[in-house]
Amino acid sequence: MICQSCGKKTATTHIKTIVNGQLTQYHLCSDCAKEKGYGNLFDTWDLGFGTMLGGLIGKSHEENAVLRCKKCGASFAEIAKTGNLGCEECYKTFRRQLLPLIQRIHGTVQHKGKRPGSSALRIADSNQQMVPVQKSPLDEKKLQLQKAIEAQEFEKAAVLRDEIKEMEKNG
Repeated sequence: MICQSCGKKTATTHIKTIVNGQLTQYHLCSDCAKEKGYGNLFDTWDLGFGTMLGGLIGKSHEENAVLRCKKCGASFAEIAKTGNLGCEECYKTFRRQLLPLIQRIHGTVQHKGKRPGSSALRIADSNQQMVPVQKSPLDEKKLQLQKAIEAQEFEKAAVLRDEIKEMEKNG
């Protein structure tokens, strides 16, 4: 596709605008795009994961440089820069700084494992310790139902199914 502005070079920048429900498309070469103010929006950004990690935390690297992991010697500034924790001890050492980040990225600090409900852990607020998540009675019944079906205990499964329907109906 040829640039719609100069008509000479290959268009590398494609701009779509919608005004009053009307879609308009512009196809520009890189020189014309820069001239019209459509340069690469990400030129001035450092898009490394470490920069994103540091940006999400909202603290300067210098504030956290003093604290170092006892096992691997990594500082929080190094972790924020690279986006990688040095070792398993880093999770404990930098817990206070990591919890808000985990909350922002995942929407929760409750670990649910590969499959939600299987050996899930949550972080207790008072002492920041990992504790098992208590399953609701409804979840327990559903698990019992699944086991009854797998064991081909269909009478028991029918009773459990009815109990689950009743629990869901009553809220």
